[in-house]
Amino acid sequence: MWRTSWLSREVIVLPAFIGAAFVYGLANHLKWGLLPLIGVLTLLACAALFLCTAMIYVSLKFLQEWATFLTLVNFILLGTASGFTLAVPLASALAPSLVDLYVAAAIALTLGALASRGASLVRNARLKPKSSVQSATGVKGRVVQRSQGFTAGSFNTKEFFHGTTRRGLALVKWGFLLAVFPLPIVFLATGLVLDELWLFIAAFVVQYAGLIAERWFFFAQANHPQNIYYQAIS
Repeated sequence: MWRTSWLSREVIVLPAFIGAAFVYGLANHLKWGLLPLIGVLTLLACAALFLCTAMIYVSLKFLQEWATFLTLVNFILLGTASGFTLAVPLASALAPSLVDLYVAAAIALTLGALASRGASLVRNARLKPKSSVQSATGVKGRVVQRSQGFTAGSFNTKEFFHGTTRRGLALVKWGFLLAVFPLPIVFLATGLVLDELWLFIAAFVVQYAGLIAERWFFFAQANHPQNIYYQAIS
């Protein structure tokens, strides 16, 4: 399965990364001489995990919003940006000499993530559905669906649609754009100037909350072709 399935590859890589991270922590605690090598292997395992997880969505060609290289870029940049944002308060408490470097990296990666996520939002807003009632039925001419197809709720009518209004989607979108990108940058920059640990912590908390909203929006924005049939209510 791992030869053809990105999900199977993720299942293999995930425990490998967790194990490598554990060994790295143990090696750091015991001051092992192979610490740099273990660190590099852990970093490679992390990169492989990013790749496998992102490609699960990129490979779903029938979901146009996901089937783009921008999905992979966003996974990498959003993941590394939040990682460095978390590293800042940790460095402030345990290794102050690294704070400047980590703040610079966190801000740079957050700006890069803003550019790539913004590009994906613009792209998705311009997409036109490839599937329609006409293409599904093969009937020539104009076909209009008047009923849902099910007289009661089912898995297909509930699990592939978010159930939120367009206004609700817009609020989530602008909410995560604010929480993931500008607010953490302001907190990080201000924390660096004032040398305040709580501002670094606030940067991570706000960004993490925004990333939860971003992931929800990522799934909600996907226009599942099956909803052409199951989401039309008379």
